[in-house]
Amino acid sequence: MALRILAARPSHQLLTLPWQLPLEQWPQECQVAMARGISRHVVRFVRVDHQVYAAKETRESWAWREYGLLRNLRRLGLPTVEPVGVVTGRQTADGQELEPCLLTRHLPHSLPYRALFSQRLQQDTVRRVLDALVVLLVRLHVEGFWWGDCSLSNTLFRRSAGEFAAYLVDAETGELHDRLTDGQRDHDLDLVTTNVFGELLDLQAGGLLDEHLDPHEMVIRVRERYDALWDALTGAEEFDTGEMWRIEQRGYALHELGFDRDGLDIVTDFDGATVRIRPAVLEAGHHTRRLQGLTGLDVEEQQARRLLNDLDAFTAAADLQDEDPTIVAHRWLTEVYEPLLALVPPKLRDRLEPAELFHEVLEHRWYLSERRGVEVDLFEAARVYIDEVLPDRAQTLSGALPGTLENELEPALGTDDDLVDS
Repeated sequence: MALRILAARPSHQLLTLPWQLPLEQWPQECQVAMARGISRHVVRFVRVDHQVYAAKETRESWAWREYGLLRNLRRLGLPTVEPVGVVTGRQTADGQELEPCLLTRHLPHSLPYRALFSQRLQQDTVRRVLDALVVLLVRLHVEGFWWGDCSLSNTLFRRSAGEFAAYLVDAETGELHDRLTDGQRDHDLDLVTTNVFGELLDLQAGGLLDEHLDPHEMVIRVRERYDALWDALTGAEEFDTGEMWRIEQRGYALHELGFDRDGLDIVTDFDGATVRIRPAVLEAGHHTRRLQGLTGLDVEEQQARRLLNDLDAFTAAADLQDEDPTIVAHRWLTEVYEPLLALVPPKLRDRLEPAELFHEVLEHRWYLSERRGVEVDLFEAARVYIDEVLPDRAQTLSGALPGTLENELEPALGTDDDLVDS
């Protein structure tokens, strides 16, 4: 049988690799040293045309199925490794058939979990890693993907603005549906809690995890975190049109859980509305660039995120979803942002940066609305804040810098395990 390489972006140099040898016999000179995870398949890393790929030996039907699933997940914008191709028709020099190989592209700056935990992470950082795994699982479930083998071993992690981002690297057992049933989601949750519990125990036995960290407590957190995220992202909420402040409240709750609003599906009837919010994990700096493009404001990323949330709420409240975004942004800037800042007396304008002050007013408005049980006008909240809170913020601009993440990983160039199976 002739060697055949089906690749989305074919390279003639792929043909120069020793496909006539089992992967476990490939010479060191054609391999690239990578941090490896636990694998039930033979995996090798190679460099072709200045790109690093992972090759995994597996059955032909499994290879084609996983290749197709990964491509579909990538089309949905989900965080997975990039499938490159499938190599079939492999034979040894004496004509013995070899298993096909699935090729995926190297994921820069990522690590399998065992290499990550070899950094002796602090307990709080361990929680962030598990949170990243939960976020990945929720995003997959929202799009209808049943993983079937969710674990730390089948995930890659890389740093993302002080947190961790998780990527799926093994779709071999997965299934893509229009929508998952509660039973399918529960099955994945049972698997992830069982697998993670065993993996954490294994790390402790190997001296890679703080002996005072309780794996049972960690997996309980995984389930609780998942339930909170799922409810926040998919639960419908009905409220009167006079309670539009609850849109902001819902958005704030999502931010506390680590998600950004990608869209508000608002259906308004005679006496209320239904709000549905779906997740979006966006690249670092996205909010800063988007806000600057719409308004010209140049602020920090977290400030930009908060201002864009208010712009979204303004758009929904004014029923401007179909209007040109730049026109809506100009209205928000001239009707909301600039008039609010103009309320600040000159003697208090050096207490906070403008964007930070606006953010704190939004926080104060949410607090007042929740306390009173009715929507508080933004400018009323601003006046209360300026009178009662801002005068006490004299030292804010000279305050201490935020703390840094303990035991951060060093930049891990070329330390990926693009295809790790457990």
